[in-house]
Amino acid sequence: MTLKPLADRVVVKLVEVEETTASGIILTASAQEKPQVAEIISVGPGGLVDGKDVTMCVTPGQKVITSKYSGTEVKLDGEEFTIVRQSDILAVVE
Repeated sequence: MTLKPLADRVVVKLVEVEETTASGIILTASAQEKPQVAEIISVGPGGLVDGKDVTMCVTPGQKVITSKYSGTEVKLDGEEFTIVRQSDILAVVE
């Protein structure tokens, strides 16, 4: 199965966070922050959203930084994805 987002939605998969700090300290699961860097899996078509014409400016495969608590988490075929609006994407990581 695949996820096909609608309107200005984007399906992203969060990138795994480092389990150790730069100084070598191993972090427990509770001490780790929710990752904000994600890879774009698929992009909606854009179009008319809330009375405004939205043009999608991200593409699948790009790494992006999302708002910390944005989106809806979805589990499909054992993998976890997050569906966010394009406006919840803060930056593209190059």
